[in-house]
Amino acid sequence: MKNRYTDAQGQYDHYTVEYDAPLLEYLLQIIKGQSRTKIKATLQGRGIKVNGKCVTQFDYPLKQGMKIAVSKSKRNDTFKNRYVKIVYEDQYLVVVEKAVGILSMAAGHSSLNVKSVLDDYFVKSRQRCRAHVVHRLDRDTSGLMVYAKNMEVEQILEHEWHDIVYDRRYVAVLSGEMEDDQGTIANWLRDNKAYITYSSPVDNGGKYAVTHFYTLARTTEHSLVEFKLETGRKNQIRVHAADMGHPVCGDVKYGNGDDPLHRLCLHAFLLCFYHPITHERMEFETPIPTVFKSLF
Repeated sequence: MKNRYTDAQGQYDHYTVEYDAPLLEYLLQIIKGQSRTKIKATLQGRGIKVNGKCVTQFDYPLKQGMKIAVSKSKRNDTFKNRYVKIVYEDQYLVVVEKAVGILSMAAGHSSLNVKSVLDDYFVKSRQRCRAHVVHRLDRDTSGLMVYAKNMEVEQILEHEWHDIVYDRRYVAVLSGEMEDDQGTIANWLRDNKAYITYSSPVDNGGKYAVTHFYTLARTTEHSLVEFKLETGRKNQIRVHAADMGHPVCGDVKYGNGDDPLHRLCLHAFLLCFYHPITHERMEFETPIPTVFKSLF
């Protein structure tokens, strides 16, 4: 392309967008001699910038005149952390996949948490922003989370969460063999003084909680179950799984001691929402953890 040039450090090739198109489609047209798989790997490896911002979304809508930078190495290695993986980032928000064993935000002194990992990354990458917590996952739950980069976006996500998020799903290994292929659990959840959440079939002054479940696989010992949240209450899946008589494996709070993988077997694998600023549909999915599948 006539508008391609390489920066002074030789790390990126630069292009100016000549027509509106989804990002991956456009890259396939302009980058010669590279397979679709290689270009996708560069995208997933955070090696593509649009107007200076790292983009990993394949269908990111390009507009004529935008500037694209394509890393010559497959990965953009400005961010590496064993507990946090950045899945998507733009100027307004960041979507991460968190590992087991890290808090969503600080609690007490010098605790390992995703927010401080992101804040540190923003400083190192010279971004003038902070990570703002919008929702949480328990320390021992892994999976997808979104953080806002400024207060305005945080407020929109917080106040309009139920309108913005249109699909959230988890996968869990449950103790015992599930009887039902699918179903719905609905009841009221309330915390007692010891911060244990308990359920009630009638209104107990708590919050109404609805969970849909689908059994994906089962053995006589365990079941692999997908959960779709209609409401997002604290410990909702863990309490509802225990209510069914099949608690989440590795759950020290609501479980029965069944701990085949030495971790809480709960993973937030799907997160779909409307972008709070651009209103585009944003859909993120991570594979079911290999260790979960190993039991089936």
